[in-house]
Amino acid sequence: MVEYDSSLNRIIFFLIYAITLSLLVLRWKKALYVLVLSKDIFLYSLLMLAVVSIFWSFEPSTTLKNTVTLIGSSLFGLYFVSRYSLKQQFYLLAWTLGIVIVLSFIFALALPKYGIQSDLGGRPLWRGVFTHKNGLGGRMVTSSIVFFLLGYQSQRRSWLFWGGFSLSILLLLLAGSISSLFNLLIIILGFFAFQIWRWPYPVMVPTLIMMATISQSLYLWLSNNASVVFSSIGKDATLTGRTDLWPLVIDMIWKHPWVGYGYGGFWQGWDGESAYIWLNAGWTPNHPHSGYLALCLDLGLLGLGLFFLGFWRSYLQGFIFMRSSNSALDIWPLMHMTYIFLASLTESNLLESNSFVWILYVAACFSVRMRHEIKIKS
Repeated sequence: MVEYDSSLNRIIFFLIYAITLSLLVLRWKKALYVLVLSKDIFLYSLLMLAVVSIFWSFEPSTTLKNTVTLIGSSLFGLYFVSRYSLKQQFYLLAWTLGIVIVLSFIFALALPKYGIQSDLGGRPLWRGVFTHKNGLGGRMVTSSIVFFLLGYQSQRRSWLFWGGFSLSILLLLLAGSISSLFNLLIIILGFFAFQIWRWPYPVMVPTLIMMATISQSLYLWLSNNASVVFSSIGKDATLTGRTDLWPLVIDMIWKHPWVGYGYGGFWQGWDGESAYIWLNAGWTPNHPHSGYLALCLDLGLLGLGLFFLGFWRSYLQGFIFMRSSNSALDIWPLMHMTYIFLASLTESNLLESNSFVWILYVAACFSVRMRHEIKIKS
């Protein structure tokens, strides 16, 4: 396993957030307009809960450090929305993710010591510019969505966007991230399902009822044949040990159920409360492999409740946002929030500081909230 010195990363993130704050100060009227107009009280409350959790955190220094970077990430999402239109955001994301794709190929092919890892069976799996294959897999889901929407929407240079989409899928396959590939399949299907909401009501309602019936039948079949499905894709029914880990995590959640152990205060190795899990799990995880359980450990059921209230509010407004438009790009907030919902079932980066996913979630929430408020006022 390759060891990484993260001190340079911390310096880079500090500079990014310092510049972001400076830019927001220079554009304070626009930033304040977005904050006031969006009225996203649940998002604000969740961030405030993370900040004040330093008072009951089991590791206050870690909580202080993590909340600073969490607020910095959220402010970056605010700047992203206040400075750029949705179309401009997409082109910036396409450039950024295109660079990630190119660098990941370079790392894997020219620097395999850093760009490739081996699984338990010794099979080489690509991780590109990330520290783990799941990092590459998760980012390529976002990349696939961005290039798919741009390719679907654009009349010019569409071949370039479909090329980015194809390379993103290729990296997903090379990373061997089955869960990410499965999530992407659901999201792409969701893209076509979401457009049904743009149909006239007499056609939309029976179509949605039919789809709900089919989905329920498919869910029941998958529930009864889970072991067969997992074995057919080379996975075990424990989701690589996750289902054995989760009961131990839940035991610790119930020791401090309401406000948790403080943001980032639980996973402190043998010196923290995580020692119980390390001792009983037989291995040394640094997160619970579930965003929802991670949020409960950090901020308790109160934090989880605030997140879901804000999430579903923004998600429902995302449908209104989409129905009032004919652009494929306006489906992006729904697709990204769907990705977060699915990925958080097995990954822990739901409320993670310095998180690209969280930045885009904040931006998506502000976008749909602003469009909703503007529509009401008009």
